[in-house]
Amino acid sequence: MISPQDAFSPSYARARVRFLEGAAAAGMAISSHNHPLPGRDGETLAMDVALDGSPDAERLLIVSSACHGAEGYCGSGVQVFALHDAEWLAHARSAGVAVLYIHALNPHGFSWVRRVTHENVDLNRNFQDFSQPLPQNPAYAELHDLLLPPQWPPGPDNVAAIQAYIQTHGLTRFQAAVSQGQHAFADGLFYGGTEPTWSNRTLREVLRRHGRKARRLGWIDLHTGLGPSGLGERIFACADDAAALQRARAWWGGDGKTPVTSIYDGSSTSALLTGLMWCAAYEECPQAEYTGIAMEYGTVPITELIDALRGDHWQHIHPEAPAELRAAIKARILAAFYVDTDEWKAQIVVQARQSMFQAVDGLSAA
Repeated sequence: MISPQDAFSPSYARARVRFLEGAAAAGMAISSHNHPLPGRDGETLAMDVALDGSPDAERLLIVSSACHGAEGYCGSGVQVFALHDAEWLAHARSAGVAVLYIHALNPHGFSWVRRVTHENVDLNRNFQDFSQPLPQNPAYAELHDLLLPPQWPPGPDNVAAIQAYIQTHGLTRFQAAVSQGQHAFADGLFYGGTEPTWSNRTLREVLRRHGRKARRLGWIDLHTGLGPSGLGERIFACADDAAALQRARAWWGGDGKTPVTSIYDGSSTSALLTGLMWCAAYEECPQAEYTGIAMEYGTVPITELIDALRGDHWQHIHPEAPAELRAAIKARILAAFYVDTDEWKAQIVVQARQSMFQAVDGLSAA
């Protein structure tokens, strides 16, 4: 057993080593899917997968990290702690539930401390049917030039224009306009892309390989950024289906203290989104009854989060920016998705651990 604080790593490279070492020590089957590009420090990038349990198990729980790369600092810590948690491992094994740990869905973003993939795509907006017309977001089109101004930090006119939009339309509408996803501005925020990314294609391969035998499939995808600092919101991550929502709330909201929220009824801190990653569960594992949540841990206020993302996108398209400014922007984006304090880390692990036990109990119930 390790402490919650010791499960977290200061870099992708270190997190990957700790994940692979923990999975190997626990006797898990490991497979790695190498990314085509190197990491920030020249390291190999990969979507690493560890299976604890039978490959033919009818009950399968997925625990995944770094859908949004910089959020992997949190998600990897949860996974590494779980690999060393004897009580947790015994609970899942005794229940006959196989657990599939997917480490670094977006390893490039994790390593380079960006939310997006190397294609500048938000992976959780990329699971669209690209043979059909893509969703439009005219509200984002109004804001794009304001969100990525010619200079950084933004000048007073830009700050005033953003504030005027929020005062006129409200913070909730501003968040939705920016974050719901868009497919028109390849250099913009929350860009969903025009074709499947490497991470999209690789995840589908993982699901086909490991999920086609499952009769019941659960998924906990680990995220950060929205809500009060340290609070893990359980966001319903299935199709807009009453039976699936009832299952999710029975599994994860049974104590009455941690309700499962939904983007469909407006109860979640997240806006209503399309192109979500878990759509792949239905497409690649159609035989399984699927139930999932996103565990969304709060960090900083939403306006600060969006400003950090704006800065990161700005520096990505301005490689000529001074090194000192680029470093400050990078430090800010990391702080927006990862609170590097012992208290925050302990909160993360405790809540994730509870949700994982609950998922195993839900999957193993008659």
